[in-house]
Amino acid sequence: MSENAPALDLDSFLDALRREERPVATAAEVARRVGCSQAEADKALSALAESGDTGRIDVSDDPVVFYPREWSRLADGERVVVFPDRREVIAHRPTQYTRARLSQFARLTDTTGHRGYRYVIGTEDVWNAPFEDLADLLVTVRGVLPRRYEGLEAWIEDQWERTRLFTLRTHEEGYTVLQAETPELMGNVAEQHLGEAELHGRIDDTMAWVREGEEAAIKRALYEAGYPVRDRRDLDQGDPLPAEMTTDLRSYQRDWVERFVDRKAGVLVGPPGSGKTVAALGVLTAVGGETLVLVPSRELSRQWRAEIVTHTTLTEDQVGEYHGGKKEIRPVTVATYHVAGMDRHRRLFDDREWGLIVFDEAHHVPSPVHRRAADLQSRHRLGLSASPVREDEKETEIFTLVGPPIGTDWDALFEAGYVAEPEVELRFVPWSGDDEQNVWANAEGHERRQLSATNPEKDMAVERLLETPADAQAHVFVDYLDQGTRLAEALDLPFLSGETPHYERERLLGAFRDGRLDALVISRVGDEGIDLPNAEVAVVASGLGGSRRQGAQRAGRTMRPGGEALVYVLATQGTEEEEFARKRTRHLAGKGVQVRENRR
Repeated sequence: MSENAPALDLDSFLDALRREERPVATAAEVARRVGCSQAEADKALSALAESGDTGRIDVSDDPVVFYPREWSRLADGERVVVFPDRREVIAHRPTQYTRARLSQFARLTDTTGHRGYRYVIGTEDVWNAPFEDLADLLVTVRGVLPRRYEGLEAWIEDQWERTRLFTLRTHEEGYTVLQAETPELMGNVAEQHLGEAELHGRIDDTMAWVREGEEAAIKRALYEAGYPVRDRRDLDQGDPLPAEMTTDLRSYQRDWVERFVDRKAGVLVGPPGSGKTVAALGVLTAVGGETLVLVPSRELSRQWRAEIVTHTTLTEDQVGEYHGGKKEIRPVTVATYHVAGMDRHRRLFDDREWGLIVFDEAHHVPSPVHRRAADLQSRHRLGLSASPVREDEKETEIFTLVGPPIGTDWDALFEAGYVAEPEVELRFVPWSGDDEQNVWANAEGHERRQLSATNPEKDMAVERLLETPADAQAHVFVDYLDQGTRLAEALDLPFLSGETPHYERERLLGAFRDGRLDALVISRVGDEGIDLPNAEVAVVASGLGGSRRQGAQRAGRTMRPGGEALVYVLATQGTEEEEFARKRTRHLAGKGVQVRENRR
């Protein structure tokens, strides 16, 4: 080490990264920041890599770079480190205030498990930022980042301006027009991505006549082109519907309602158990107009009706259901997506003026079955989703068709005690013998995945997990009916599946709620569509590939205030199911939930 040069330990390496404002650095860059020779820096960094404190990437055509093994070591105490070129923010031990401010213009993408948080500032985060003007957004950015970053702010300003370039308006003669800020935008952007199917033609250099019913298609096309469209149409407000809440909202629920009323469109995003339905009823009473609620299933229709009557001053005769079993149009109508999107029923919903449309389980909106119903528009559009993620990467369509996300940091709800933070453990189960493993090894495709998912050795693992904690109520989730039947018989438990009659479902769920039943084996039908009671323990014996949403939904069945919240995800050792299990829990880890692995 050069004379008077500081010792190059892990702390000095992290300091060098902060000064470089990069997540990785070469030996030469570290040497410059520390004040030693490149050779000395390379030797010291290599020693740190051997000890496991740092990692190294050695690419033949590029310099070797070093990086910290734990992002949280970039700071001690609360500290925010910014990598402006990558638009990444690393926050170590941030306060609830800091997390709340960051969530207004960035999204949490990863946690280290040691109170370290990684945020990314993406285009959609800026587009959907809850501010009236750019100045307010920049005040928030400057208030949480350690200093001003001119390049980053210039990029934010550019993205912000994009949200003001296209607007849907109602023409004075009653039809809808697309307004561009400049003639160039109309010609070079709008008309390049939209055709005669969406636009009749130009009215002037910056305005085009929109074909009736194509508003949603225009929003999708321009959003995908990088130009979100402001919706300023004079949409239906519906007849007045006076109603009040009979249940007090939590502070964050009131914040959701206020933010929605200000925006008039949005998707409430929060963990299971955070009370999104009750918050939606707060929106309903605040809007005060006739309301259409769209749900995935008949069971949820009945549950919504009961929730409305329980938590508001609305009466049963003011709430109707519209699905395969009932056809009631009332001031508040709860309909299934499937029926509302059918041609022979669609006109009923199109012709009625709704002051508010609620899209429950809004992550389904991009699917072909749900999209037709989702094209229904009103002045106020509200979506609900615990996990607005899709494996087909069509999340942006959710916010395009409904509205921008409105949510609260999961970690803040955990800390406040509103929602129980689950303990999630990936448990890798061996094969019971060579014969089973050989059958799996010689199989292909779906059969191979099914064999690893239904490994009989999991039956014993489930039985052991249900023994502790004593007297805890548990859900056992499976994706295959044969596996569910086998587990139910082995453990002497009821099996709730899509084949279970409705009356038997109600009986089993009622017994579980009353404490007369300790455990249920549940198929995919329990992921959505029914009001599955909360439990202290969830065991995922098999899952739907790597579906992040399914992982969050099943873990969410334990997220109730107080008590324990244990989630075990089983995967067969040495198979593709290991990575599937990690992928299913990755979304939870990104929300601050700690996920551990166990190979016993």
